Amino acid sequence: MALFATIAAHAQEKWILKSEYLAKPDTVLIFKPKVYTPAKKFPLVYLLHGYSETYKQWSQTTNLQKVADQYGFIMVTPDGFTSYYINSPVNQYSRFEDFFFKDLVPKVHHTLSIDEKNIFISGLSMGGYGALRYFVLHPDYFNTAGATSGALEIDYHNFQKVSQLFWHTSRMTDDLIKNLGNPKTANWNKYNISALLKEKTGFSKPFIFDCGTEDVLYLNSVNLKSLTDSLKIPVTFISQPGNHNTEYWNKSIDHHFVYFQQHMKTE
Repeated sequence: MALFATIAAHAQEKWILKSEYLAKPDTVLIFKPKVYTPAKKFPLVYLLHGYSETYKQWSQTTNLQKVADQYGFIMVTPDGFTSYYINSPVNQYSRFEDFFFKDLVPKVHHTLSIDEKNIFISGLSMGGYGALRYFVLHPDYFNTAGATSGALEIDYHNFQKVSQLFWHTSRMTDDLIKNLGNPKTANWNKYNISALLKEKTGFSKPFIFDCGTEDVLYLNSVNLKSLTDSLKIPVTFISQPGNHNTEYWNKSIDHHFVYFQQHMKTE
């Protein structure tokens, strides 16, 4: 949701994947540690971008090659378009969740040397929502997950305000209507991370999320922390000065990689 300066870091691989679940091919960037070799298994991190951005956002937000080298992770950055990373109930060609788990995940494991014990996911804004959604719904695939500045509550009226703040139009809610249906008749709230956690009785896996205190979405994260406390889910929540912009995400994502390293499995 913010402009950003380009950071020079070129992916080792760029995939363009056609899918029956999407209206157009998905572009994916792959960053591998400089020590990568097919003879060894490497941990994996999926990074999901924010609304109005593309598969390039993370590589233009922080130096992913440097991060891959520092932490030893393979990183995969798909294009989520404006899908909110869900399967649309009204548009059969916007079924991103199916694309992710039925097309992208098999491609990643077939092509790259992945340590299947150590798979993580994170994202910013819309991507933070997608990362926590996938983690809650597929906890056996991921070790843990992260969200930075997450758009965690799919609330029509709040998103109208956010859309006007960033673009002075209703583009954000217009796109959500195309994916979720009319908010007057469709229950958008069932997609909220809070709703997913309440439905997943017994979910107790730890995850990390953070948000800047000046962020328009800050209350989403504060409310999620209150809920996870009440559900006794052992999360890590970082509240720190910052806004909904690249300057914040460039700094905040490091916390996620440190956290992921702490949640690596050895057997």
